[in-house]
Amino acid sequence: MQSKMKQAGHARIEVEGKSVELPLMEGTDGPKVIDVRKLYAQAGVFTLDPGYTSTGSCESQITFIDGDEGRLLHRGYPIDQLAENSGFLEVAYLLLRGELPSQSQFTAFEQSITRHTMLHEQIDRFFEGFRRDSHPMALLTSAVAALSAFYPDAMDIEDPEQRNLATLRMIAKMPTLAARVYKYSIGQPFVYPDNSLSYAENFLRMCFSVPAERYAPNPVLTRAMDRIFILHADHEQNASTSTVRLAGSSGAHPYAAIAAGVASLWGPSHGGANEAALNMLREIGTPDRVGEYVKKAQDPDDSFRLMGFGHRVYKNYDPRAKVMQQTAKEVLDELGVNDPVLEVAQKLEKIALEDDYFVERKLYPNVDFYSGVILNAIGFPTEMFTVLFALARTVGWLAQLNEMIEDPSQRIGRPRQIYTGPDQRDFIPVRDRG
Repeated sequence: MQSKMKQAGHARIEVEGKSVELPLMEGTDGPKVIDVRKLYAQAGVFTLDPGYTSTGSCESQITFIDGDEGRLLHRGYPIDQLAENSGFLEVAYLLLRGELPSQSQFTAFEQSITRHTMLHEQIDRFFEGFRRDSHPMALLTSAVAALSAFYPDAMDIEDPEQRNLATLRMIAKMPTLAARVYKYSIGQPFVYPDNSLSYAENFLRMCFSVPAERYAPNPVLTRAMDRIFILHADHEQNASTSTVRLAGSSGAHPYAAIAAGVASLWGPSHGGANEAALNMLREIGTPDRVGEYVKKAQDPDDSFRLMGFGHRVYKNYDPRAKVMQQTAKEVLDELGVNDPVLEVAQKLEKIALEDDYFVERKLYPNVDFYSGVILNAIGFPTEMFTVLFALARTVGWLAQLNEMIEDPSQRIGRPRQIYTGPDQRDFIPVRDRG
């Protein structure tokens, strides 16, 4: 990857009477950055930034987020335009290759994914080693890592051809793995992929069809699933993406790097947020109790937290939430569901957009607020939500991993620390310790 950063001046800092000049850089969009790579060499000091909230860990040409304006772009294209007009595999091509495909390019890409949807038959027996009540993310994390044992011909992270093969395999096999995880957890037989169906359609069939009945795809649910995949495909340098990059920076093979991303996504503050939001809506129960819970959220002495509101990056309305809101209405109308959870969500959203407490703190609904309602209506248990998130985000992880490997400026990740433990001291044998 050729750098596209431009120098925009210099920044000078004073360190114990010594003036240090550092380059001021800028990208296509977003704030300028101070390049601190030579700070330690020039001034003998590090920077401290817990959580990396003010630190750019890399240069990337994939995704841009403007949190203040509520914008999300993939390779320059707004997320709402992609969700409305394209399909998940087209967005996957965009993230991986940098441009939207021509018809012939898309056909070839779609066919290359389709050829890899099957799993090695022994992987099915791999699941039998887990308890039926294991958390689905435990199964998925292990299954993704296990792919390396079944496909050792695509392990060299430095070889572009092997990386491409591993990329195609993982995008193709993640729906099959995720469906296996679901079927195993409910005790139903595994369903083999049907390559005549679309990506989302095939996934829903593998999850919800049974041998005893004919499966009829529902275009509204298929489109909703495809949109959910698009909206979760990539989101800049979040915790799981940074984990994938960090793991890959050591030279770890692609299956290991993606498995690390799955494990990171498992956390309730990251991939589990939509599950937490749905559980909160269920706890509120009915629209008439929304006011009570809003007061609890505003009480600093109450431990209750509103889930699905606010975002680490967005200080405006999450652009993905707007698409998800409309999708939720379409799904529930199609299924004829009068879900009190949705009524609670709609009333809570209305209050949050008008109440000074939420407006002043910029606590707008995020993508997790409605995605849980949709997935629940389709028929997925809450424990599966993060698995579906991982399925979609695999594309973004792979795009980020490939970009990092091709970036000549990248080195093995090695954050520094501020040590605050004991000063050097001498060892005392146990018999002489008081």
